[in-house]
Amino acid sequence: MQTIIDDHALYVAKHPGTFVLQTLKAFRANQGLLLAGAVAYYALLSIVPLMILIVIALSHLVPQSVLLGALGHLLQWLVPGQSNALVRELANFLAHRAVIGWVLLLTMIFFSSLAFTVLENAMSLIFVHRVVVRRRHYLLSALLPYCYILLLGVGLLIVTFVSSGLEAIGAAGIDLFGLHVSLEGLSRVVLYLLGLAGEVFVLTSIYMVMPVGRPSLKHALFGGMVAAVLWEITRHVLVWYFATLSQVSVVYGSLTMAIVILFSLEWLATLLLFGAQVISQYERFGLESSAAPQAKIQTG
Repeated sequence: MQTIIDDHALYVAKHPGTFVLQTLKAFRANQGLLLAGAVAYYALLSIVPLMILIVIALSHLVPQSVLLGALGHLLQWLVPGQSNALVRELANFLAHRAVIGWVLLLTMIFFSSLAFTVLENAMSLIFVHRVVVRRRHYLLSALLPYCYILLLGVGLLIVTFVSSGLEAIGAAGIDLFGLHVSLEGLSRVVLYLLGLAGEVFVLTSIYMVMPVGRPSLKHALFGGMVAAVLWEITRHVLVWYFATLSQVSVVYGSLTMAIVILFSLEWLATLLLFGAQVISQYERFGLESSAAPQAKIQTG
């Protein structure tokens, strides 16, 4: 097995262009853009209920204002350019959370799990060679989204404490040879690097858990790093585009925020699934001919 993994790495290193071309062809054959659209649509339905549930649960441990500040930093990664608007809407809802009943609570729990369910189905199409060998029990698939929601809540709690600590250190600064040196810039760099590491960790965990079969940490980390680098480039381009060139507010008016969020989520879903396709293509190298035609999903 170790020899096969080394052959994979050697092949990618010697023929990166061929590997990328084969991955793009397989992604197109699997209708990657169509799958990404479905994931983005359900993620749009899920994101607000998911954030509400997490903040309500964690507000018993951390002040709500601190939580919303940390959530704003995370949403800058998820929906670049629209994090402040989402946090404002979330704060307005939480101001009236006393009216939340059991029916609404159960509804939010259901909708917050939709994106994970659709993502798992999309991963099954990309990792079809795993599905044929081993199928996941339906109870595990049903519980998986809620386990991820719990882990996201724990992750937000950790990010809240870390970001608050770094901001406090940056504001305080240090005295060096009688001069006061501000650490605000350094704290921002450290916070960005920690966020990038967390981004790779989250993507790697998705590639480890969502696809069926026995995952490989090395392969999942490879896909997570590819998706993270591509998303970092894309989200900065999106921020620049919406701030300088976009006329989306003129076309869509009051629907602008929803359209921009959906567009960002679709790009994120596309890169997430492309990272999965990279792993799938990496795993199948040596097991099938590179000239073999890709099985296409037939619609209609």
